[in-house]
Amino acid sequence: MTTYTLHREQFIPLPREFVFPFFADAGNLERITPPFLQFSILTPRPIDMRAGALIDYRIRLRGLPIRWRTLISTWQPPFRFVDEQVKGPYLLWRHEHTFEPAPGGTRCTDRVDYRIPGGPLAPILHRLIVRRDLERIFDYRARALADVFAQDRPADAVVKTSDPHEAHTPGPSAPAP
Repeated sequence: MTTYTLHREQFIPLPREFVFPFFADAGNLERITPPFLQFSILTPRPIDMRAGALIDYRIRLRGLPIRWRTLISTWQPPFRFVDEQVKGPYLLWRHEHTFEPAPGGTRCTDRVDYRIPGGPLAPILHRLIVRRDLERIFDYRARALADVFAQDRPADAVVKTSDPHEAHTPGPSAPAP
């Protein structure tokens, strides 16, 4: 059985201390997930993000309704966290998010290790459908994150979280974009 890996890196022109809280708020997944997935979080909010937290979602994958349960298996703010599928469409889904300081901001890295069902047809399904779907989803995510953390905004702009009562504002130590 083949384990596939998706690897993406994206630069965000803010310090890690302001970037990580956006990713740590599970509600923001709705902002960076493509509309065609009809993504919704089923777990009541606010969600206490920590190692051991379980989050339930509902998506539509190629029109089929799917429930997905994620376990936060590793939680090391503001450096990294790992979510792993407990229930969902994959045989394995392990998504590691890392946040590293970079000149003028933060390098955000996504590494997803996954296995798909399909037995002997899995490699064909991966090549024709799954890989393309994941590329499309992560391309959308990159564009959405670029919009959220737009480089042309003022250094003192607020980065909104999904909670309307909470926002993160870069302080004087934030580099000018």
